[in-house]
Amino acid sequence: MIENKKINTIIEDLIDQYLEEDRYNRPWIIGFSGGKDSTVLLTLVWLALHKIRGEKIGTLSRQVYVVCNDTMVENPVIEEYVSSVLKAIEKASKDQQLPITVKTTTPQIEDTFWSCVIGKGYPVPNNAFRFCTEKMKIKPTSNFITSQIASDGEAIILIGTRLDESQQRTKSIKKHEIKGQRLSKHPLNPNTYTYAPIKELMIEEVWYIINAIPSPWGFDNQTLFKIYMDASADDYECPTVVTSDSHRSCGQSRFGCWVCTVVKEDKSMSALIKNGIEWMKPLLEFRNRLVANRNLSEYRNETRRNGQLAVDETGHRMGNYTMEYRIQLLRELLTIQKETQHYRSSIDLIKSQELIAIQVMWYRDGNFKTTVNDIYNEVYGYDLPNDNIGLQERLLLEKSCETPAHYSLIQELLALQKNKVLLMKKYGLQTDLEARLDRYVKEIEA
Repeated sequence: MIENKKINTIIEDLIDQYLEEDRYNRPWIIGFSGGKDSTVLLTLVWLALHKIRGEKIGTLSRQVYVVCNDTMVENPVIEEYVSSVLKAIEKASKDQQLPITVKTTTPQIEDTFWSCVIGKGYPVPNNAFRFCTEKMKIKPTSNFITSQIASDGEAIILIGTRLDESQQRTKSIKKHEIKGQRLSKHPLNPNTYTYAPIKELMIEEVWYIINAIPSPWGFDNQTLFKIYMDASADDYECPTVVTSDSHRSCGQSRFGCWVCTVVKEDKSMSALIKNGIEWMKPLLEFRNRLVANRNLSEYRNETRRNGQLAVDETGHRMGNYTMEYRIQLLRELLTIQKETQHYRSSIDLIKSQELIAIQVMWYRDGNFKTTVNDIYNEVYGYDLPNDNIGLQERLLLEKSCETPAHYSLIQELLALQKNKVLLMKKYGLQTDLEARLDRYVKEIEA
């Protein structure tokens, strides 16, 4: 029993809405980022489902989807945390026989950040040109929602926004809500509704729930609390004691894409570095260079991708990025990835599929001189791997290897095998593998 009237009221509200009869039995879709608000929202939904079953006040016939949008450029610290949490949620929902399904959405390969910036030459996002939100967040999630609408008729999206967050959030919530009703019309999807159960919660109450109520899916919430503590900027005071002297309310930090160029300064990444995660420093420096170089004329073409002239009255070029700059960016990114993998072998800043897509885009733009594989080989010393290994597998491989060099060796051997498979030509595979192992032995003996 939770001794908090406000929290119990939200749970009762969730129960009432869940059990409300409708002809489509509209599924619930919870946008889960792994942050404090979405964690609290899912916790309260989970408790509501348990109460429905435990007190036998209804049946758990409405499906709940926990949808995580992976932009493919998430803060690596958060990406690893969220991956572990989703795995725990999936296992616990099955063990507890709850109607909860975990889904992860990703952008289409031609819409990823690196496909757009390095492949097509889009200038990095700012407030006036924010292609990332549409391509990397709205579109993938909308595609998932549409697929659910097609099978279920309608859907209800549970959002973790709160009136306490910001004036902008408050305006957004009030703009779409229907007075006297829980559900609001979704601004983009006509058959979809939104529901904001925790909109009245204050930041202190959010942290109370995280610190005082054990995670119903069996995860240690102190992991999340520590991430927020480490990412709290120096200029933000954490004054509120929530459940003990060690439980301060440090919820103002925001996590998102590590390459986000819309914000003026990435305070959370800077704070993580100051608090010991020093391997992220090259990432922050690269992100800062993206911002500094965005509007430099020498890096921009005279036309946009559609051929429209983009030169102002002073002669300043404002088109898409030049091919030379795109090549430079890829070389820098892969170099940083290689350096970072000396500390964290499991980290991929750019996926192999994106590299292949970038090459296709470069060919379309008439660049046949410098290939993606040339740059990859220059940085890594071997050909681009055609792998599709997930984060959990990479983390497991990293833990199993004694050194980053062992991890890299296994990755290279897998790449050799997969290249042969893709070419439908396994002849010579054993020779290639033996040659690489011989080279590795000579390297460590030198």
